[in-house]
Amino acid sequence: MNFSAWAINRPLPALMLFFVLCVAGLWGFHKLPVSRFPDISFPMVTVTVPLPGASPSQLETEVTRKVEDSVATIPGIKRVMSGVNDGVSTTTIEFTLDTDLATALDDTRDAITRIRADLPQDIQEPIVAKINVGGSLMTYAVASKSLRTDELSWFVDREVSKALYGVPGVALVTRSGGIDRQVRVDLDPQALQAYGVTAGQVSQQLARIQAERPSGKAEVDGAQQMIRTVGTIADANALRDFSISLPDGRGVRLSALANIVDGAADPSQVALLDGQPVVAFSLSRTRGSSEIDVAKRVRAVLADLEAANPAVRFQLVTSTVEEAQRSFDSSMTMLWEGAALALLVVWLFLRDWRATWVSAVALPLSIIPTFAVMYWFGFSLNLITLLALSVVVGILVDDAIVEIENIVRHLRMGKSPLEAAREAADEIGTAVIATSLTLAAVFVPVAFMPGIAGKFFREFGWTAATAVLFSLLVARLLTPMMAAYQLKAHPIDERESRLMTWYLGWVDAALRHRALTLWIATGLFVASLAIVPFIPATFIPFTDLGRSNLSLELPPGTRLTDTVALAEQARAKLGAIKELQQTYTTVGSVLDIGDPTKTGIGEVRKATLVLDWGTPDTRERSQKDLERDARARLADLPGARVSYISSEPGELMQLVLAGDDPQRLLDAAQLLERDLRTLKGLGSITSSASLLRPEIVITPDPARAADLGVATSDIAEAARIATTGDFTQRLAKLNLPERQVPIRVGFDEATLADPALIGNLRVPGKNGSVPLSAVADIRAGSGPSQISRYQRQRNITFTAELNGRPLGDVMNEVQQLPSVKKLPAGVSFLNTGDAEVFVELFVGFLLAMAAGLICIYMVLLLLFNHALQPLTILTAVPLCAGGAFGALLLTQNALSLPALIGLLMLIGIATKNSILLVDYAVMAEDEGHLSQHDALIDACRKRAQPVVMTTLAMGAGMLPIALGFSGDSSFRAPMAIAVIGGLITSTLLSLIVIPAAFTVLDDLGEWVKRRASRKAPSA
Repeated sequence: MNFSAWAINRPLPALMLFFVLCVAGLWGFHKLPVSRFPDISFPMVTVTVPLPGASPSQLETEVTRKVEDSVATIPGIKRVMSGVNDGVSTTTIEFTLDTDLATALDDTRDAITRIRADLPQDIQEPIVAKINVGGSLMTYAVASKSLRTDELSWFVDREVSKALYGVPGVALVTRSGGIDRQVRVDLDPQALQAYGVTAGQVSQQLARIQAERPSGKAEVDGAQQMIRTVGTIADANALRDFSISLPDGRGVRLSALANIVDGAADPSQVALLDGQPVVAFSLSRTRGSSEIDVAKRVRAVLADLEAANPAVRFQLVTSTVEEAQRSFDSSMTMLWEGAALALLVVWLFLRDWRATWVSAVALPLSIIPTFAVMYWFGFSLNLITLLALSVVVGILVDDAIVEIENIVRHLRMGKSPLEAAREAADEIGTAVIATSLTLAAVFVPVAFMPGIAGKFFREFGWTAATAVLFSLLVARLLTPMMAAYQLKAHPIDERESRLMTWYLGWVDAALRHRALTLWIATGLFVASLAIVPFIPATFIPFTDLGRSNLSLELPPGTRLTDTVALAEQARAKLGAIKELQQTYTTVGSVLDIGDPTKTGIGEVRKATLVLDWGTPDTRERSQKDLERDARARLADLPGARVSYISSEPGELMQLVLAGDDPQRLLDAAQLLERDLRTLKGLGSITSSASLLRPEIVITPDPARAADLGVATSDIAEAARIATTGDFTQRLAKLNLPERQVPIRVGFDEATLADPALIGNLRVPGKNGSVPLSAVADIRAGSGPSQISRYQRQRNITFTAELNGRPLGDVMNEVQQLPSVKKLPAGVSFLNTGDAEVFVELFVGFLLAMAAGLICIYMVLLLLFNHALQPLTILTAVPLCAGGAFGALLLTQNALSLPALIGLLMLIGIATKNSILLVDYAVMAEDEGHLSQHDALIDACRKRAQPVVMTTLAMGAGMLPIALGFSGDSSFRAPMAIAVIGGLITSTLLSLIVIPAAFTVLDDLGEWVKRRASRKAPSA
């Protein structure tokens, strides 16, 4: 069925179809969420097991290895990674990408449940959770002139959290800084010694007395009533009169043993804004919600809270919403700019405003319905989908250009608009369908790329392919119909221009010397491949976000106050940088950037400074230059590791050494770290090789302990309760109307500073309490501050900042290091993180390109019903390489993810030009009864103009992206540059080379036919 003729004869159904599609598209656009990146749910599950106070070595033996062994039997596991820090073991299980995350989560929970009885009794309940990529959306600081820090902290925990959790799209609210209310029972060590009671006995008695328990039920006066025992108090002062039983049977008031204060817990984290302590909170959004909409709702809720609480003020500290908004605005602007330039090309060639108008309609009618499909698929308007639309903006008008140019050519022959539209649409139909389907065949395989990159580019492939197919629908239904009723007949006796005569002379020469032509084309392709080694390769180009996350890591054992002091010292050193607008500091907590492998676990010895440089257009220096300046100013910062935590892929390189022998592993790590520091251009190189932390080691004497009836567990418990308090789940609680406040029994900070305290602690024995020094030896020691494990082996991870160097180049240099080439037995070297994804990405794109070429061949085989003509069309693909690689080299852009997208596009674009030439040549030879030579010359004469027009339209559509007219184009520019460069060489060469290739393959086909026909009778 000829759809174009049907639409011309019956225009109303076609108009109604596109009216419905546009309404659906506009509705979809309104409903589509806006985000910076696609919402991706990686099949990754974490198992977190807290045991406060436990050392990494203890946790590795008693918890981590058991967890790893239990989850190892779950099907679909790709790798298991564990990190063991003070008091917490975290195991991350990464599954293969085709694994159902819900099933994996259930299987992991079952595996942990099976070993729950084998884990230490004192652990807090294991947390099994999935990892959501995205990170914190916004961070606010809360200030008040009338509220104390504890009151402000509770205001955030209760009022702010309650209000924000009511906002659609808010998933998590996390407080940073501030303090937690706690009733402190600060024991007097001399009083304990005098009364012969231990800290543990005091804590346990309080927990038993200060409780509310169900006590059964009874029937009174014919009615059933519940019985409960209430021993709770609502005032900390009432604790003073509590009676504590002594070992000799006497009792003593708690106030005689301790000082009771309704105050705050020892701070474990601090937040500062430009040096001033603040209480801050961060919020994350749910998957599928719009970052911009969530931000608007959050701002409205916080404005209401400020109005209801005049003493409180909220200040935005960090936000990724502006990045999503800038990406959205710049992408939409690029769509308009590219469309306008593409239409300008149409008008310059045809000089007919009616024809230009008909072509212009193709753009919105192709893009708007695409939004409906995007919403149907659950996509969002993000950097990837908007990139797909930016990519195809020049392509979408191509089919309409080819149709309208052919119709105008027929009009100039003197035909009526209806007759010209019918005949021209019928003549060009196969070529238009073939070009669109080949482009779709290129983009669809991208949606099925393997690995993590495939997760991101699923949305890219389907969005681009959908827009291209809608452009085909417009070109076959609407463009001929509009041309038939809106264009005017204007017969013109066109004379062949001097440029056309010159071009056809070149084609004639190429046909007469076809072997030489093809050898020259092959030589140019080989030369273009020789350019590749000179182009650096990386993952994703650096993007200037205007914000840097500076990490300071101090030696294990550093106190919170010392870390805060050093962070303030660093802030003071950076204060002289004029571009620095604001500094937000967190100590003891981590930034949620969506990747826990980069941020680690919060510790009091670690600080993070979020440096706000402002937008790129407000300063002269780039973010990279400012980061180098900041690093140089902090070079003499005493006792701190300085590094940057990147929220963007492609800025860090991670390497892993794994092995079972800790000493061999450590020796290999020291050699690798030494060699890494010889590589030029790398920033901070950090290693997870265990830093030793200072410890006080208590070693019980078995003979003395047995003689006095003291158990090792009693010694450990006495020391733990006295110094840090009992486990949270065992503490007594102060019951208030809106919350419970823990009652912590232990020594205050001043008392703990006494070095003799540990030896004087009382521990329970069979004849009463005895000093700890009587049953154990106490000495200073050290132990690992953290332990990393990879695939159930100890590992050491190296992280190096690339400082703008291409990841591929650095990886090649690392592979040549002596320490990597000569690893000791039992130690393996692994690429992880961005390095692993980098390899996965390039392999995935090579597979996608190969799949695209195969799909193109099959589509063309079905359309042309000829085995060799598709090969003629695909001959144009290698002709793109020289221009694409040359443009990247000249503009000093790396061969990165967006550049690979450009190369992928070129496969489809190059075939478009070939299809136009080959299709007409076959038609002229079959229907016009022309010789092969004359048919090719006629095809070049008739199709050269639409080829050049579509090429210039595509180039014009890409020009705003390449020049970065709107916003930061660092991600999109390499793609546009590769496409423009490839378009130039592909068009210029294919107009000459394709006719010569056609004759060779056509003659080959005829020769095969003759051989087959001669053999047929003898068979």
